[in-house]
Amino acid sequence: MKKWLYPVTDWVSTKRGMWITIIAWLVLMVGLSAGPRLGDYKVSNFQSLPDDAASIIADNKIEESFPNEQGTPGILVFHNDSGDVKIGEVNKILEAIEDEGIKGIDRIVDISKLPPKALEGFTSEDGSTVIVPMELKKGLGNKDYSEINDRASEVGNKAADSFADMEFYITGPAGIAGDATKLFEQADVVLLLATIVIVLVLLIVIYRSPLLAFIPLLATIIVYQVVNQCVALMGAAGLEINNSTTSIMSILLFAAVIDYSLFVFSRYREGLYQVESKYTAMKNAMRATGEPVFFAGGTVMAAMLILFFAEFRDYQNFAPVFGLAMFFIMLASITLVPALFTLFGRKAFWPKVPKYGGEEELKHTFWKSVARFVVSKPWISGGLTGIFLVVTALNVMNIEFEFDTVKKFPEDLPSRTGYEIVEFQFDKGELAPTTLLIESNEAITPEKADEIKNEWERLDEIASVRKSGQTEDNTAVKYSVALSMNPYSKDAIDFMEDLVGSTPEMLSELSVDGEAYYAGVTAKLVDESNVNNRDIVTIVILETVLILGLLVALTRAIKLPLYMVGTILLSYVSALGLGIFLVDVLFGFDAISTRVPVYAFIFLVALGVDYNIILVSRFMEERKTHGVRKGLEIAMMNTGGVISSAGIILAATFAALTTMPIADLFVFGFMVAVGILMDTFLVRGVLLPAVILAFEKDHQTSHTKG
Repeated sequence: MKKWLYPVTDWVSTKRGMWITIIAWLVLMVGLSAGPRLGDYKVSNFQSLPDDAASIIADNKIEESFPNEQGTPGILVFHNDSGDVKIGEVNKILEAIEDEGIKGIDRIVDISKLPPKALEGFTSEDGSTVIVPMELKKGLGNKDYSEINDRASEVGNKAADSFADMEFYITGPAGIAGDATKLFEQADVVLLLATIVIVLVLLIVIYRSPLLAFIPLLATIIVYQVVNQCVALMGAAGLEINNSTTSIMSILLFAAVIDYSLFVFSRYREGLYQVESKYTAMKNAMRATGEPVFFAGGTVMAAMLILFFAEFRDYQNFAPVFGLAMFFIMLASITLVPALFTLFGRKAFWPKVPKYGGEEELKHTFWKSVARFVVSKPWISGGLTGIFLVVTALNVMNIEFEFDTVKKFPEDLPSRTGYEIVEFQFDKGELAPTTLLIESNEAITPEKADEIKNEWERLDEIASVRKSGQTEDNTAVKYSVALSMNPYSKDAIDFMEDLVGSTPEMLSELSVDGEAYYAGVTAKLVDESNVNNRDIVTIVILETVLILGLLVALTRAIKLPLYMVGTILLSYVSALGLGIFLVDVLFGFDAISTRVPVYAFIFLVALGVDYNIILVSRFMEERKTHGVRKGLEIAMMNTGGVISSAGIILAATFAALTTMPIADLFVFGFMVAVGILMDTFLVRGVLLPAVILAFEKDHQTSHTKG
């Protein structure tokens, strides 16, 4: 790697190379900014499941038998806290919405034409709530949901104001999708501003130099814009881009660029005391840090690309976006970052300017003490740290998962308010009914269709079954099945999985020679749970093997990589266990999304290995001269300050995700922040050095003395 890396970093560190590099990045940024906008290619109705998932196959089968009938369902909720809802008032509000002619609404059930008996199914027992199903057209985009809901809500609420105590909400999959779109749009702006402020404040507080805060931030903003526009080009080329993917990408980008900038300028500052020329100082600094920084970035990029092997399309969607981001971050770490620091030279460190020939002020008092303690008592320090990590790791046995998407939204969100009214007033299954399609090899008579309906309604977990369609040749019948429990709950998912398994036997008992297909939210959650479980195993195995292989290539050893990977994996499980405990105690999240452990693994393992690479690279460098014990002490002392600073900033950057009003991202951001701090101070600061001292022979000392 050094054969091609040194010429690049040496050239960037020259006056001419510095200016060309900075100008090239600025031209690239401005040129790409004239291209498509990323926001135009984000989707909220992202298909998470692979095409061969049972519920997706069911969707396709339903589309084949009943074409153009599969729009996105929604529920219009009319509620009166202090009395009965009058059907006449509901009809007037519905008329106002219909008269508006909102594009994208396929149909709204006309309850004015329903017989009284049928109308009872749309009215709560206490009369305080009426629900009216609607359906949006198939194939709508991200913005369409939001615009349709906004317009319908505006018209509906304006009409509802004419009637005392009438409340109007839009919920169901259509209402939730529209609100989710707006949430992400607003939250992304807040997230970006929060990240910039957090990074800026921390850099100034830690390093007490305005320019040292400004330079990494400037590099980050340039790279951020370049990556954003490149991802937009990928969107224009056909890549579906998930909202949460871009939110997490922005955090990854800020975190990684700032991190690598700190490693570069830390070594650059050392060099400015040793040589007069700022260009020579940067050349020397990059020869020392270029390879480990570039290798660390490459390891993270490779870890992200492993996600292509996942079946869950949310994870697959990460791979090209995060892989592209890491490519530009790696490129910037060996070009843009050193060029910007070289441009400002010693002024970058004002007011404490490093002077040639002067003595560097090493304020490593804390890490000097830690290094000496760990080196003198590795078994005690490592043992105590290991016990803490193992104890907290055991808490993963108490992990509970949450599948209810709406419960992850702010409580005052209209779709959530409407959702909770429906959940309280009606059979919970009405929130998101399951579609059952029976395809038979023979015509299904009306009597047989009723037998099927009655057979399914016998089950206690099913509240109602309505026949909602039949093909002209009578070989396919469609039913709307409402469960007697929340369709997003773990109980509903377990029941649906059992129901799918027992359905062939149920059909056989009814003498129906055919196949059954289940579509809808609960059926999809069954598939998501199964696919996610398989992906966790795949990702953990592949990423562990990949990182181990890359570390073997870097260190040209076997034992050091094993120590590094082993401590990182322990750190991850420990962070997950402690995180589960803390988000429950501090924020009341007693269950988390199934995606959080996977997101956390990807980032904690990939980013955690960065700090180990920086420490071990310095250790290998010092060991040649000083041997294992003294070399490790010097490495800990010299990298401790910059790694702990980088860790604090990295953790705070991920903690910015707690500004997001989406629980998945809030919990993920908090857990990764906790994990990074544990990795920075306990694993890299104590456990890994203790393990190295316990198992590495100090054979280099005798060789050096000889």
